[in-house]
Amino acid sequence: MPRNGVAWVCASGFRVWIEGLRGGTAVRCPYCRHADSRVVDSREADDGQLIRRRRSCSECGKRFTTVEEAVLAVVKRSGVTEPFSRTKIMSGVRKACQGRPVDEDSIALLAQRVEETVRARGAAEIPSHEVGLAILVPLRDLDQVAYLRFASVYKSFDSLDQFEKEIAALREGAMTRENPTRHAVAPRSGRSSKINN
Repeated sequence: MPRNGVAWVCASGFRVWIEGLRGGTAVRCPYCRHADSRVVDSREADDGQLIRRRRSCSECGKRFTTVEEAVLAVVKRSGVTEPFSRTKIMSGVRKACQGRPVDEDSIALLAQRVEETVRARGAAEIPSHEVGLAILVPLRDLDQVAYLRFASVYKSFDSLDQFEKEIAALREGAMTRENPTRHAVAPRSGRSSKINN
């Protein structure tokens, strides 16, 4: 796909190109290739991530649908960019959850949360390590064993000490969530904590 255009797939399955993102855009009709069409109807889809537009070609009169989506690119460590893929997130999380009591719906929901998190940053490109960070927090809440598996690969653990530190952090986090007052600051001595009626 050229960098100065955006590809759309219309409802009939044709690929439609929007040419020249600056100075106006033209959507070519998939039937006659004419560059002029008018929007008949617009609707949001996929929780606002997509916009579906029903268009009518001013040349041949046929109607077609375009789907507009902001493309989010992931920049890998090598510098290569690739489109963000929710499917790829699910695949990695599924491997970490193998043999664990985690259902497919929970994995899909986690992948959706990750996508929402990275899209909320508003950047067109995001480093791959930030995608990994966005996976860690919801995965820890979902299943701690799966989290440890994923973190060991993501953080490149190469010793038992690293595993032990991560397990200790998990335990500390679990204790804090179970007993939040445990880490509360005690009142200074000499001051009464009683409330007078």
